[in-house]
Amino acid sequence: MWGGKELDLDAYLARIGYAGTLAPDLATLRAVHAAHVAAIPFENLDVALGRRVPLDVPSLQAKLVGRRRGGYCYEQNILLAAALERIGFTVTGRGARNRTRGDALTPITHALLVVTLDASDGRDASDGRDAPERGGARGGEQWLVDAGFGWQGPLAPVPLTDGARVDQDGWEFGVRVETEGVHVLSTRRPEGWTDLYSFAPHTLHPVDFELMNHYSSSHPRSRFLGQVVAQRLGAAVRRALIRDGLTELHRDGTRTERRVGPEELAGTLDRIFGIGLDAEEVAGLLRAHPAEV
Repeated sequence: MWGGKELDLDAYLARIGYAGTLAPDLATLRAVHAAHVAAIPFENLDVALGRRVPLDVPSLQAKLVGRRRGGYCYEQNILLAAALERIGFTVTGRGARNRTRGDALTPITHALLVVTLDASDGRDASDGRDAPERGGARGGEQWLVDAGFGWQGPLAPVPLTDGARVDQDGWEFGVRVETEGVHVLSTRRPEGWTDLYSFAPHTLHPVDFELMNHYSSSHPRSRFLGQVVAQRLGAAVRRALIRDGLTELHRDGTRTERRVGPEELAGTLDRIFGIGLDAEEVAGLLRAHPAEV
């Protein structure tokens, strides 16, 4: 389903710096997920440049693996799904509504993954407290896997269990189930728990991600149009550049913000986010970047 046979797995593993085992078990799933989000940044720069965003595996490999580039949720999670499928995992897609914007009802535009493990692979994975939900094609245990929610996303898989709570290097995430079986991923901040997104237990396919990608990359209401977005997860600090504002969020909840002027843009993307651009791309982004005030 995810084009795993088209992926150069060795090149992908080298890109994310992973040299561990490749068994379709929880330990491998955790390690690959963590390595992916640490190595490949979240960014929308092709959308900001007015380019088409292809989601076929060869195109994703050329961009996210072959170059020092990243991508947004569809790109990140299709690439990750292809790698996991190649390793031997059972992977399905889901579509989510963003809940970080308060009470606004947002469309289903976020793409994430659910991985089903054999019960014996995942039973002890929740520190003895939360067993993941059983379900999926093999009747195993389900884990939320998401490398594409930017700086607010999880560092590793989260068990799909009502009431689950996990601590990932000091960043806490939880799952609850609402009416009609809707799952909600939330995170704990100094002010309390806050929702990130919600999704129904309905399987989506790559063709569904294509439709969502079209909206996000071209619809006038998409928040990815007309501005630069680059984000990166980290165990100690999370960073986000949105338009000309650079924010750093630390584990203890402290936050710093500063403005990034046009003369700093290329260097900031390179140094802080690990995104390498050619001269034409830099020039195109500068035309869209806010001018000095």
